[in-house]
Amino acid sequence: MPTNGLHQVLKIQFGLLNDTDRYLTAESFGFKVNASAPSLKRKQIWVLEPDPGQGPAVLLRSSHLGRYLSAGEDGRVTCEAEHPGRDCRFLVLPQPDGRWALRSEPHGRFFGGTEDRLSCFATAISPAELWTVHLAIHPQAHLLSVSRRRYVHLCRQDDEMLADGDMPWGVDALLTLIFRSRRYCLKSCDSRYLRSDGCLVWEPEARACYTLEFKAGKLAFKDCEGRYLAPVGPAGTLKAGRSARPGKDELFDLEESPPQVVLLAANHRYVSVRQGVNVSANQDEELDHETFLMQIDQQTKKCTFYSSIGGYWALVTHGGIQATATQVSASTMFEMEWRGRRVALKASNGRYVCMKKNGQLAAVSDFPGTGPRGWASSSPLAGARLTPPPAGADEEFVLKLINRPLLVLRGPDGFVCHRRGSSQLDTNRSVYDVFRLGFRDGAYQIRGRGGFWNTGSHGCVRSDGERAEDFLFEFRERGRLAIRAGSGRYLSGGAAGLLRADAEAPAGAALWEF
Repeated sequence: MPTNGLHQVLKIQFGLLNDTDRYLTAESFGFKVNASAPSLKRKQIWVLEPDPGQGPAVLLRSSHLGRYLSAGEDGRVTCEAEHPGRDCRFLVLPQPDGRWALRSEPHGRFFGGTEDRLSCFATAISPAELWTVHLAIHPQAHLLSVSRRRYVHLCRQDDEMLADGDMPWGVDALLTLIFRSRRYCLKSCDSRYLRSDGCLVWEPEARACYTLEFKAGKLAFKDCEGRYLAPVGPAGTLKAGRSARPGKDELFDLEESPPQVVLLAANHRYVSVRQGVNVSANQDEELDHETFLMQIDQQTKKCTFYSSIGGYWALVTHGGIQATATQVSASTMFEMEWRGRRVALKASNGRYVCMKKNGQLAAVSDFPGTGPRGWASSSPLAGARLTPPPAGADEEFVLKLINRPLLVLRGPDGFVCHRRGSSQLDTNRSVYDVFRLGFRDGAYQIRGRGGFWNTGSHGCVRSDGERAEDFLFEFRERGRLAIRAGSGRYLSGGAAGLLRADAEAPAGAALWEF
């Protein structure tokens, strides 16, 4: 059975960008390295590992090759070592502007150069020996304070970010990392940026930009004055403190942000655990008790629902559904069947979950409902009222993703981003655009800089529409979804790297990390 995995720390992968805006690349042929790539792809991704000897040095492992960067006494650099040896140890020397200088620990020389003329023989640091860290992970995550063991979230009442959450629950716990001018901004779920004095601002000004530092696998955020973000005071207000060196208070973990959803049943009520462990459709508001963390098992493709009271949905006696399980097992897993704008859930007893007359959910139906469709609503995603399934469809639910008001999509070849000078969308970029997400009647509307996403006559998706096209989201794998256009085809990245609605099945290039 799958493990629980509620809180998965993201493995920090990154690219190294030199002074000429080219990425450090590990080649398969001859295990050579160069700095010629203009974008961050598979060959340009690296992982930082601590020195097994517990020293201050680090190891740089190519994610592509699984081998380690090494520098010989003569300055020759390769990525050939299968196991870390003496020549693989480097010291990271952060510079005032946030860039890194990499010095060979055994030989004391600096690593740098351009194109295929890389070496580790420089005795002093010049621009050619400076590297910018560009994270190669999905930029939407939860942020956990290492010292307080509390999650950062937006506090709308006090207009600040606080590190006081026991669980990263709801949309306010979502943070988006924005890479801009070689630095990072922290963007809240309402599209504001965290400034180093703790204020939230609408523009990414200089004091809202940070350089990243790594320490023992943790992250630190250094502002333009050389100070580090930390939770301050009893409430844990996130702002730059006095420290000029990152200690435990200044360190954070980035954790993946799995989908959190609400469900609406045929009785116009939200599915909830507000009145106890019985999962029932009996509430008129969508708050924490109506929000469920949904995770998909990579092997079985079945899903679990975790509640705010600390239990998984589980199949119990006589087909009842209760949020009582503390471990993932066969009884906590449900098969999702996507039925247009609705979803049906099949439990481990082979029966479908339905709503009983008293609102309680139970897996007692042999077949899912097939009521009429076409209800209308114009609600936005955040706080939207859901349009209920039609009467008679007690086995069907409207499922809404609530913790992605801002959407970043990454496919097999890269991120989705506006094509320069065009309303078309690229799918193979190392930088990403942040799109706004709306919701209406079981479908989503996506808006970019130029307007709403719309599918043209030849399947090409453009971001220039005045009217929004409805797209269906189908959660197919852990952290990945398929997006179905009005034509019935799925969005995918074509051979030209353009976003198109041309895939017949929700698999491969039609699955998007979100």
